[in-house]
Amino acid sequence: MAKILKCISPIDGSVFAERPTKTYEEARKTAKCASDAQAAWAVRPLQERVDLVMAGVAIIGEMNDEVVLELAKQMGRPVRYGGEFGGFEERASHMASIAKEALGDIEVSNDEEFHRYIKRIPHGVVLVVAPWNYPYMTAINTVAPALIAGNTVILKHSTQTLLVGERMAKAFHAAGIPEAVFQNVFLDHDTTSKLIADRCFDFINFTGSVGGGKAMEIAAAGTFTGIGLELGGKDPGYVMEDADLDAAVDTLIDGAMFNSGQCCCGIERIYVVESLFDQFVEKAVAIVNGYKLGNPLDKETTIGPMANVRFAKEVRSQIEEAVAMGAKAHIEVASEDDGGAYLSPQILTNVTHDMRVMRDESFGPVVGIMKVKDDAEAIALMNDSDFGLTASLWTKDIVRAQTIGDQIETGTIFMNRCDYLDPALCWTGCKDTGRGGGLSVIGYHNLTRPKSYHLKKA
Repeated sequence: MAKILKCISPIDGSVFAERPTKTYEEARKTAKCASDAQAAWAVRPLQERVDLVMAGVAIIGEMNDEVVLELAKQMGRPVRYGGEFGGFEERASHMASIAKEALGDIEVSNDEEFHRYIKRIPHGVVLVVAPWNYPYMTAINTVAPALIAGNTVILKHSTQTLLVGERMAKAFHAAGIPEAVFQNVFLDHDTTSKLIADRCFDFINFTGSVGGGKAMEIAAAGTFTGIGLELGGKDPGYVMEDADLDAAVDTLIDGAMFNSGQCCCGIERIYVVESLFDQFVEKAVAIVNGYKLGNPLDKETTIGPMANVRFAKEVRSQIEEAVAMGAKAHIEVASEDDGGAYLSPQILTNVTHDMRVMRDESFGPVVGIMKVKDDAEAIALMNDSDFGLTASLWTKDIVRAQTIGDQIETGTIFMNRCDYLDPALCWTGCKDTGRGGGLSVIGYHNLTRPKSYHLKKA
């Protein structure tokens, strides 16, 4: 019997949307339909696939006014920020622009005796399991290059952003992409795991929790199905003595607090050289005290509720535990903080790595700030983590940043910026953050397999 998925709006706790899940038999038919359609899709000219995907992207843009309101109601992001279409289009456009080169044959030799080359072949059916925090941008990271590469795609979106997959399917189908080539599905966890175990997909891309990633790997055990995983993060920032202090504070605090701290590569811990520590904290506190917590439909609101009460409960718990262990909280609890999804942002000092707030993923509007003596101490602290997605270094010395960056266990090194995904670079992580890589030329390589041709001429 079908289960009902319910999106609970963080604005007021009401049910914003609900959809029935597919049964296992229905979902297996969906996967079979995608598999049957894949060969015909893959033989279409590359430029035709590119054009159809970009036409679908443009149609999403035409929906943006509705999308912004839906996102506020589904996951709490304030309407003043205008949605995700800028990044959504940027990522799809870049992947479209590099497709011919990225998917082109790798020529080894072509002489009188032999023609040797390597082709990129689509996997087949790609399952994309997307998260709620940036539901359009995270989905398009894989959906666009997977379709362009000649795969068919099945999208399973988060229950918290239940309507996003429907929007994307509507747009792509209106653009002319066959329904069997891109399908949105509603599935429960058990059905998803059973489909994976039964080899219904040829590649899986999952963005979500470490626990979710483990469940994907367990389900796929022994199937040899490829899996790309982007899981947790605890991204650090390090401010050196020659940093532009104002820029560092503005950028790192925004990176910690934007979207109520619910960013994959949001800043969750900051290390500041001793000589700048007091000034950094003073400026950071002033910025956060200027935020307005409230209803995301109000254009005056700068920080909305967290997407779900249980997410806010975890962040509150981390803050309370840290304070009980000696941390200092610098931000007073706002009157709008209801003890539920509406959570006051917080800056903590006197923190240590014995506290969960400096070790576990918070994924909320809290950041711990620690004083460090030198690069060696900062590097040791940045590496003292189970996660490795990004690290943000603040200095005017690019060679110093490169030298430090080489010693940090992470997927991306930023210098004098943070919390940004450049589609020309591989989006990847290490340790418990996951494996694989999206976007860039490498993203195409992960969504295809190599096939070698060794042709001896008569």
